[in-house]
Amino acid sequence: MSLVRLKHVSRFYGIQKAVDDISFDLHAGEVVGFLGPNGAGKTTTMRMITGFLQPSAGSIEVCNHDVRRESLAARRLIGYLPEHNPLYVEMYVREYLNWVADVHRLGKRKKQRVTEVIEMTGLLPESHKKIAALSKGYRQRVGLAQALLHDPPVLILDEPTSGLDPNQIVDIRQLIHQMGQQKMVILSTHILQEVEAICNRVIIIHQGKIVADGQIEQLQQQTTHQLLEVEWERELTSNWWQVIPSIKQGYALNQHRWQLMVDDPETVKKNLFQYALQNNLNIISLQTQKRSLEEVFRQLTRT
Repeated sequence: MSLVRLKHVSRFYGIQKAVDDISFDLHAGEVVGFLGPNGAGKTTTMRMITGFLQPSAGSIEVCNHDVRRESLAARRLIGYLPEHNPLYVEMYVREYLNWVADVHRLGKRKKQRVTEVIEMTGLLPESHKKIAALSKGYRQRVGLAQALLHDPPVLILDEPTSGLDPNQIVDIRQLIHQMGQQKMVILSTHILQEVEAICNRVIIIHQGKIVADGQIEQLQQQTTHQLLEVEWERELTSNWWQVIPSIKQGYALNQHRWQLMVDDPETVKKNLFQYALQNNLNIISLQTQKRSLEEVFRQLTRT
């Protein structure tokens, strides 16, 4: 069952179309990386899912609740960490989370649940402090704790590891991965290594349109160009690759190793062996390289 469903959703700001007729379904057990350049429509889309913004066209459902017509019911099922984490900094950490628990009407479960999320997010050493006294990383943890507090089936996290140190990032990644086994998690981040580490699906938006949607390995295989890496026994001139058919671009990694951008790796391999034979050259190694998510992202979001 889809926990989140967008159908032909658009959003205008005046004459500017920030989101342009996008559709996708999100399911339980998915951790989805929602990627795009600045201004692509990521945050606008997340705000529409949470009900903070209304779509100009199309429909959004959260657990079968229409976000426009059943806004309160839909929002009860969402945990949201915005990009700019709004907190009442004059409150103490535990005091603030108790207040959020009251907003969600947790009742008798409040004390236990507040303690659980404090432990889950690593806030225990700082839970006696005012939020104003916390570092940016710990404030981010407080924001994540409030998103988790009412145990929602849908988590929407906008830059969840912003401001965290490397050790904290690992802890939060593990927590998100754990949450994603039972919930639906959609997260936006500019740290593509983070997406590769914890996401099992990626959606890329560019200029308001969805340009890719699938597992990372699928996206790496679907992109137009692939990469070959060849190592020669001796140094070659900088433009040697230009005489070989089907090589789009060549980059020197060092004096002997080259990375080649190609359309058809198998054809280029044959051409390389023929080139080596004709020029009395020896190939030390030749292998197809998996395109990084960063390369896929750059290819799909070039203006």
